[in-house]
Amino acid sequence: MGRFIGREGFVGLINGLGFALLIGLLAGLFYADATLGLVIGVAMIGNMVVAGFAGVLVPIALDRLGADPALASGTFVTTITDVFGFFAFLGLAGAMLL
Repeated sequence: MGRFIGREGFVGLINGLGFALLIGLLAGLFYADATLGLVIGVAMIGNMVVAGFAGVLVPIALDRLGADPALASGTFVTTITDVFGFFAFLGLAGAMLL
């Protein structure tokens, strides 16, 4: 089980790095601000890693609680990733840009 969870975190990291590079460069070029591109890129990496872990851990937790993971996982995973992404982006932007 631990290998599976670790693998999903690693896949989230790889996806995050790829998307962060693409989106960070586009944001940096479009707005002519490298710091903004860096903030978006780092937030993207964190969000993808959290999404990978949440996508594995939420269904496991729901199954152990006796709930049907197929019915509730999507809502919980979406909420977790949205909240984390929102705070990661705004927290990093506040720390780096202000």
